[in-house]
Amino acid sequence: MISQFFVLSQRGDSIVIRDYRGDVPKGSAEIFFRKVKFWKEDGGEEAPPVFNVDGVNYFHVKVVGLLFVATSRANLSPSLVLELLQRIARVIKDYLGVLNEDSLRKNFVLVYELLDEVVDFGYVQTTSTEILKSYIFNEPIMVDAGRLPPLGPAAMFMGTKRMPGTAITKSVVANEPGGRKREEIFVDIIEKISITFSSSGYILTSEIDGTIQMKSYLTGNPEIRLALNEDLSIGRAGGRSVYDYGGSAGSGAVVLDDCNFHESVHLDSFDVDRTLTLVPPDGEFPVMNYRITQEFKPPFRINTLIEEAGSLKAEVILKIRAEFPSDITANTILVQMPLPAYTSRVSFELEPGAVGQTTDFKESNKRLEWSLKKVLGGSDHTLRAKLTFSQESHGNITKEAGPVSMTFTIPMHNPSRLQVKYLQIAKKSKTYNPYRWVRYVTQANSYVARI
Repeated sequence: MISQFFVLSQRGDSIVIRDYRGDVPKGSAEIFFRKVKFWKEDGGEEAPPVFNVDGVNYFHVKVVGLLFVATSRANLSPSLVLELLQRIARVIKDYLGVLNEDSLRKNFVLVYELLDEVVDFGYVQTTSTEILKSYIFNEPIMVDAGRLPPLGPAAMFMGTKRMPGTAITKSVVANEPGGRKREEIFVDIIEKISITFSSSGYILTSEIDGTIQMKSYLTGNPEIRLALNEDLSIGRAGGRSVYDYGGSAGSGAVVLDDCNFHESVHLDSFDVDRTLTLVPPDGEFPVMNYRITQEFKPPFRINTLIEEAGSLKAEVILKIRAEFPSDITANTILVQMPLPAYTSRVSFELEPGAVGQTTDFKESNKRLEWSLKKVLGGSDHTLRAKLTFSQESHGNITKEAGPVSMTFTIPMHNPSRLQVKYLQIAKKSKTYNPYRWVRYVTQANSYVARI
C-alpha cells in the first residue's frame, strides 16, 4: 500500500498531493525534492527511481517534466509502484488530453476525483479509463494545445500533413466545440533500440524493446482487426516459445524473441494470419509489447578518433552517419562523450555550413556534448574538439575517455520492419468511416560506441 501520492513541477512546487494513510510526515514532498535535486551519492548524476530516507520509501517517475511520486513505509515491490505511477499519469492524460502543469492546475478538482477512485486508503482499485467513466462526473477544462510544446512520441507528427495538430491532445470524455466528436483511432509502433559498438565499429550487442500503442476516440467501442506481417515469427530456433506457431524465419522475416498482449486482445486467428482482434478500451493502452535481440541495421554509425597533439593537448574527431533512407529525418540528436578527468578546456570546430548544431563542455562532469536539431537520412556530420589538459597524461587517453553515447528520435522509421498491414474497424453503417492513423517511431534507449 502507498501512503502518499504527489506531483511536483520541475521547480519543486507541489501541484497535486494526496495523503492516504497519514503515517508519513507532511513535509515529505520537500524532503523528496531536496534529495533528488542534490543527489550526489556514489557519484550519480540523477537520483534512482526508488530510495529510502528516514524509514520512508520514495518511488518516482518523470513524465513530460513532471515528477510523479509515491511514498510508503511498507516494503513494497518497486516495479508495482512505478507501474502504478505510470498508469496514473496515463489516466490523467486520457481525461485532460494534455498533461502539463497548467492543465493539472486548471483541472485539480477532476484530478483529485480520479485519485480518490484509483487509490483508496493506499490500495489500488482500478487504473482503467473505461471503468472510471462510470464514477467520474467532473468535466475537464481543456487547455489550448496550440501554445504547448509537443508531448510524447506521437507529438512528433503534429503540424504535418500526416495528422491534425490537436488530434492527440483531446480528452477521451470531452466533445469538440458544437458537441461533435471526431471518430479517430491512433496506432503507434514505438521501438526503443539498444546497441553497443566495438572500437572498430562492429556491433557487440543489439536489442529492440517495442510496443504497439493504441489510443481510441471511437464511439461505441467497435471491434478492431489489426493485421501484422504475415512472415512474423515468435520464438527463436533452439528456444521456441509457446507463441511460436511454426512461421518460417526467412531473410526478410520479422523474428520476435518474445511478446505479450493486452488483456482485451483475442489471439484466435493470430496463428493463422497474424491478425489481432480486440475491442479497444477508452484511453491509451499497449496492444502488444515485444523484444528482438537478433542483429538489425543500426540507424546511425559512430566513428571516433583521438589523437595526442603534445603533452597537454589532444584532438577528438567525432563522425556520425545516418544509415536510414534520405526521405526520413531524425530529431533531437544528442551525442555525449566523457573526457579525461584532467581536461581543463575544450574548443570546438563544426563543419562549414552546419545549421542547428550546438556544442558544450560540461566542466562539472568532464563531458562533451554535441546537439543536432535534425539529421537527414544518408548524411554525414563531423565534430572536431581540441582538448587542453591540466596535467600530462601518463597512460592511453582512449582508456580514460568515452564511451560515446547517443540519444535520438526518428519518426516514420522502425528497424524491426514490423508493420501494421491493415486496420479494420467493424462498420456500423456504410457511412461510418473513422480516421485511422498508423505511425512509427524509433528512439535510442542505449546507443553506445566504445573508443
